[in-house]
Amino acid sequence: MNKPQFTLVGGGLVGSLLAIYLERAGFDVKVYEKRGDPRSTMVYEGRSINLALSHRGIRALEEIGCDKKILQASVPMYGRMIHDVNGNTQFQPYGEENQCIYSISRSALNRLLTEQAESNGVEFYFNKYCKALDVKEKKIWLENTADNSIQTLSYNWLIGADGAFSRVREFLSTNEGFTSHIQKLGHGYKELHIPPVNGDYGMEKNALHIWPREQFMLIALPNTDASFTATLFLPLRGEYSFEQIKTEDDIKFFFQTHFPDALSLIPELEKKYFSAEASFLVTVHAFPWAYKDEVLLVGDAAHAIVPFYGQGMNAGFEGMRILNSLIRQTLHNPGDTFKLYETLRKKDTDAIAELALNNFIEMRDLVADENFLLRKKIEALIHQKIPSYLPLYSMVTFSDIPYSEALEKGKIHDQMMGEIMQIKDIQKIWDTDHGWHEIQKILRLYQNVYQ
Repeated sequence: MNKPQFTLVGGGLVGSLLAIYLERAGFDVKVYEKRGDPRSTMVYEGRSINLALSHRGIRALEEIGCDKKILQASVPMYGRMIHDVNGNTQFQPYGEENQCIYSISRSALNRLLTEQAESNGVEFYFNKYCKALDVKEKKIWLENTADNSIQTLSYNWLIGADGAFSRVREFLSTNEGFTSHIQKLGHGYKELHIPPVNGDYGMEKNALHIWPREQFMLIALPNTDASFTATLFLPLRGEYSFEQIKTEDDIKFFFQTHFPDALSLIPELEKKYFSAEASFLVTVHAFPWAYKDEVLLVGDAAHAIVPFYGQGMNAGFEGMRILNSLIRQTLHNPGDTFKLYETLRKKDTDAIAELALNNFIEMRDLVADENFLLRKKIEALIHQKIPSYLPLYSMVTFSDIPYSEALEKGKIHDQMMGEIMQIKDIQKIWDTDHGWHEIQKILRLYQNVYQ
């Protein structure tokens, strides 16, 4: 007996994970990916910012049984290492002593998930570009990018997992009632490589390094080969921008001025900087995600976000875990769950999109601010004394609390912390018995936030 079939346009990380879930649920899954086989090259054909894997993503990987293999290919990061303009550093832990997020290269994770999917029976067809889609006829046209031949397919259920610039979303948006908007951030990014120093890490291994400079910043995430993947985030236009850096002397002077300690770690900076154009940062606003009970957008195709909370992939993985749970409840017609999934998930993806934009400001402007650092210390003290109180970062990164709930609680936390910071001489007394007594007076007014 033939198994009911799912057609996925776009493999990638979220598509491969969903394909594994669907195959295990008893469906025949075929994935059509416009890029080449990720196992045939070490170069990733797309965005290559290193990924930060955390609790929500790991939980989904545990369900498909490949979390240990993937964590072995990653490097744990226990906090931020902040670099000032003089080369001094300060470590800021993410949470409790044993809490961390994991740095992994996009290409490595893509290869591992593709292998896992194939071992579960998923069929991949690479170099297949979505040329056209007719949702009324339930047909899709795919172009082979190697020889430009066209293949026509009929589908039972179609999943668009083809990224922020989704072709499936583009065709769906021509239907009445569909809206689709790509919001570009005024900043772009370029990736740079920090090689090992004498065979070892040239900076602290278990940290996400940040050089915050208000309107722009540099970050670096560790790799398992003792290198770091660095990413420069700059405005596209303006005084300090990609537009203004035109020559090798310009980029060298820019780093000498703003990132002097990083300059010594990036050999051939000038050559690497000019080897590629700056990439855009976008947020995708699309709705609905489902067409009838036949087509569904997932991952970045439905809700791409900027990378500053490290939650894009984790949100996508969590979404596939939730979708899998819904589909397993109605295996006779999984399309019945598409609208339900959209209804359940949209408010949370909207929330993490807002949180990611907010965290860009925090990373770029605030992590070196003394008042901000004091707030973080006080939040850690409150959590230590009242474990049910979770700072916003912990709610987002180390828990299953819905993003929308975390966002709302975070706004109340911010108001509460604003009042705590107004306590007389809080800078001097925050870690004393008297200081805690004063903090408790305010906490009592917000008990519903952490009980």
